[in-house]
Amino acid sequence: MNISIAPEFENFVNAKLESGVYGSASEMVGDALRLLAERDELRRIRIEKLNNEIQLGLDDVANGRVISGEESKERMAIFKQQFLNNSSDKTV
Repeated sequence: MNISIAPEFENFVNAKLESGVYGSASEMVGDALRLLAERDELRRIRIEKLNNEIQLGLDDVANGRVISGEESKERMAIFKQQFLNNSSDKTV
């Protein structure tokens, strides 16, 4: 397989080869592809987790496990105050 890369990436590859980080351009491309595959897998896992959390929320709504907007505002105000109090305790 032959590939073409932009000049700035070619300079990057050459710099890595000259520094001794990689023994060959093929080794570097292989490492880059492994990182890309890992990133894709992490993205897939995050999306799966988000979809699960969304489904839990939808299930809560469908089963009447919700709070009013007013109660939510009150809870958030309490949370904010507690957060601010804890933050000010740590600044010395």
